[in-house]
Amino acid sequence: GDGGILNRYLKPLEIKNALSDIGLVKSGRSFVQTALLSLLAGVFISFASHLAAVVLTGEVPWYGIKKLISGAVFATGLILVMIPGAELFTGNNLMIVSVLDKKIKYSDMLGNWAVVYAGNFLGALFTVLMIVYGTGLVTGQLAETAVKIAAAKAGLTASEAFFRGIGANWLVCLAVMMAISSGDITGKILGMFFPVAAFVAMGFEHSIANMYFLPAGYFVMHLPGNSALLSDYINILTVNNMLGNIFWVTLGNIIGGGLFVGTIYWYIHKPSKKMLNIKED
Repeated sequence: GDGGILNRYLKPLEIKNALSDIGLVKSGRSFVQTALLSLLAGVFISFASHLAAVVLTGEVPWYGIKKLISGAVFATGLILVMIPGAELFTGNNLMIVSVLDKKIKYSDMLGNWAVVYAGNFLGALFTVLMIVYGTGLVTGQLAETAVKIAAAKAGLTASEAFFRGIGANWLVCLAVMMAISSGDITGKILGMFFPVAAFVAMGFEHSIANMYFLPAGYFVMHLPGNSALLSDYINILTVNNMLGNIFWVTLGNIIGGGLFVGTIYWYIHKPSKKMLNIKED
């Protein structure tokens, strides 16, 4: 049997092996499947980002609690990606495990990343346009929050964006590992909830979330009637600053998830001579 209800989760080595197999499955999907699943992930992360902005709005004096609650609701994004299933660039940084296990080639992984990154961006942009121009929900205080969030991100230095990117995907990829570890939906949700809430509350930067936050703030700032926001933030919330943020955060995300999670866990669980000898006896 499955060892009863107590053991309905994968141990660290089993998680590494599961990751290795998942990367193979991902690289075996058709272009159309991968593209559609990437668009969906871009939308899901954007829904969560909009939700986090709503929760951050209003005069709440408790700085840390406010950030924690915004992180708690942002976890919705990864839950939607992992359980109904979608292709998220930051989680797919773990495909490095399949490459190191020689199940797929570097070119397979990089090809997947390119399609997924573009799909996530288009999904995020679609959601920005829908929420900002379609729903008419981003007005008043929420409009101010949207622009402030975007401006704070656009104003980061390259090194701040890079290191915050490392922190974010280090935690997101650990969240993905814990979701994979669990054999039931409650365990998957709990496994994702805490690391995701943590990275947001800590102020780290997620490239795909920023594909929502930055354009959302930019478009809101340019809406008719928001001339006060425009005059305050026009010099910081520029296309150049936004692209710079996404570039450095993406680089940090790849290091945080691909190197500090994927590569390190692969290396730790690489069968050693000693282990191989035990198996042979």
